[in-house]
Amino acid sequence: MNQLLEELKIFKREGDINLSSERKVWQDENLDDKTWNLLKEDSKYFIHQALSTPCLNALKSCDGVFLEDTQGRKYMDFHGNSAHQVGFRNNYVIGKIIEQLQTLPFSPRRYTNETAINLAKKLCDIAPDPLNKILFTTGGATANSTAIKLARAYTGKHKILSMWDSFHGATLDTISIGGESSFRYNAGPLLPGVEHVPPPASFRGIWCNGKGQNNYDKVLEYIDYVLEREGDFAAIITETIRNTVVQIPSQEYYQSLREICDKHNVLLILDEIPIALGRTGKLFAFENFGIVPDIVTLGKGLGGGVVPFAAVLTDERFDAFPEKSVGHFTHEKSPIGTAAAMATLEYMEQEQLLKRTLVMEEYLRGRLLHMKEKYECIGDIRGIGLLWGIEIVKDKQCIEPDNLLTEKIMYYSLSKGLSFKIGGGNTILLSPPLVIEKLQIDFALNILESAFSNFK
Repeated sequence: MNQLLEELKIFKREGDINLSSERKVWQDENLDDKTWNLLKEDSKYFIHQALSTPCLNALKSCDGVFLEDTQGRKYMDFHGNSAHQVGFRNNYVIGKIIEQLQTLPFSPRRYTNETAINLAKKLCDIAPDPLNKILFTTGGATANSTAIKLARAYTGKHKILSMWDSFHGATLDTISIGGESSFRYNAGPLLPGVEHVPPPASFRGIWCNGKGQNNYDKVLEYIDYVLEREGDFAAIITETIRNTVVQIPSQEYYQSLREICDKHNVLLILDEIPIALGRTGKLFAFENFGIVPDIVTLGKGLGGGVVPFAAVLTDERFDAFPEKSVGHFTHEKSPIGTAAAMATLEYMEQEQLLKRTLVMEEYLRGRLLHMKEKYECIGDIRGIGLLWGIEIVKDKQCIEPDNLLTEKIMYYSLSKGLSFKIGGGNTILLSPPLVIEKLQIDFALNILESAFSNFK
């Protein structure tokens, strides 16, 4: 027990702890010899790292809201690495990718192609003004890296202000602006000119019911002080909503942050890689807060849960460096990536997934708030759209995090057919596909209720 608690303490900032004793117990009870052999082969060839290898299980298929493992068991996936907005193996997206494969699967860098142009026009048309210029990349980390380069080129300044506990990618420059200890630990010298401030955080239901406390004023005061004290900052980069723990600042916070950036001539970069494209009920999460950033980065679900694909969206001011290669990726105007992204946007419109998400949000909110009243282990519930966090605590009065119980709930739920992520060590992250149905939400929440009852 003590060993497990120490393990949880080390990796408490991010969820799925692949070194924990609870994981080993689950595997011993649920995996057959064929699966164990696959995991051993995987472990033999892939470099071991926290949060992934060694892996938990092996999959053979996915469809809609479900994953299926090699033993034929299905799991409703409320995680999906935030890439499954339109569901797994979406037939419309797959069909458009196949069409593209049959004509132009690759476009060398010196050429353009109609598919890439159509997607660029689409994103610029649906984005709020003045966002009308774009660059494509192959992943979220490279999108954030490109955003930093654009900010430095435009301002002539090099410093970046970021938030502790944030995540912006796993490359050396993006772990520098990020604030996750499991990525930064022992990484050696990081990107110079990056400074951090505490993240905006709400406590005990500030988003759901208006009762609680937040640190918004203190964070804003700190940011204003840092920018006033040192005048060489190019940009602030922040997650519009902190995805892994579902911390959702107020509209007033973001409007004040926008004003502070303008006051100090500092750019505002919003990282929406896991939460854009309808996750919050809006196409862009920042639309919930009445502001427009200078740069926004998109990714994950943009590739339809099939193709790695991301984008940097900004405005004409940043189209001023023809002598610089601010992006220049081999697959920058990938016909396959852009076909997948266009199909994703088209499918979302055809199926009215933004409207559907708002309907499901109200139903999910009601059920989760009812659970909060029933179970002492729930300290807080925060959410928007189809992005929800349930904070697991030892006692509602002292709200001390209960990381061990959170892991027990996760593995119990996996055994019953529900998969989700843990964030911050004690936050159950519920992030289902936007195509999920009401009966499927009930199925998932019934499993969670069973877990809460089992361990209370």
